[in-house]
Amino acid sequence: MVCETLNAHSGLVYLLLGTGHCEGFIRPVANASAAPFNLEPRKESMLPQLNYGTTAKVLHWTIVALLLIQYPVGWLMPDIHRGMQPGVGMTLHVSIGLVLLILIVLRLAWRLTHPVAPESSLPGWQKVTSEVLHWMLYLMVLLTTVTGWLFASFRGWSISFFYLFPFPMLFSNNPAAGKAIDGLHQATEWFLLILVGAHVAAALVHLMYYRDRVMARMLSR
Repeated sequence: MVCETLNAHSGLVYLLLGTGHCEGFIRPVANASAAPFNLEPRKESMLPQLNYGTTAKVLHWTIVALLLIQYPVGWLMPDIHRGMQPGVGMTLHVSIGLVLLILIVLRLAWRLTHPVAPESSLPGWQKVTSEVLHWMLYLMVLLTTVTGWLFASFRGWSISFFYLFPFPMLFSNNPAAGKAIDGLHQATEWFLLILVGAHVAAALVHLMYYRDRVMARMLSR
């Protein structure tokens, strides 16, 4: 019978030869300590990654697609005056806004728990501006959707979520508050659009001028 026992401290493997029980001699095995056991728990999700994962990419491009729909819907839908109830355009606009709110909260949570390190080839100032722009984009999507929800609530509208179920409202009818929130909502819309334009322009510069891998990190492989 052959029994092998690993001594983790000395790096020796004892080969004990015998018949009924383990008795015999001891000899070291070369390179036994070359690959020691790693008993520490892995915490990869909290360490900065080099590329965006599948979840981050899906959330990112879904938000982009919805914003491409949301802005034209918001611009083209008819105005709703006092005493009027929202039609199809406003119902779609508010419903898409709620979806965007849920997605941006998930995106923020995922970014915090799965950080991505800035591209190593970028100079320091580009790393800083990239991080600032990303977090400002998250914040403005969050503010735009929340103020839109508040505006619909203060107007006292009765809206269904994609005509499936009643849309939950945060407050009751309040025309004065609705007017103030409407101005804030429009301001956040335009500021978000400016940030998106800057983000797209920076991505195109890296893709066409610098020809680095910044854009490739968010594209599917």
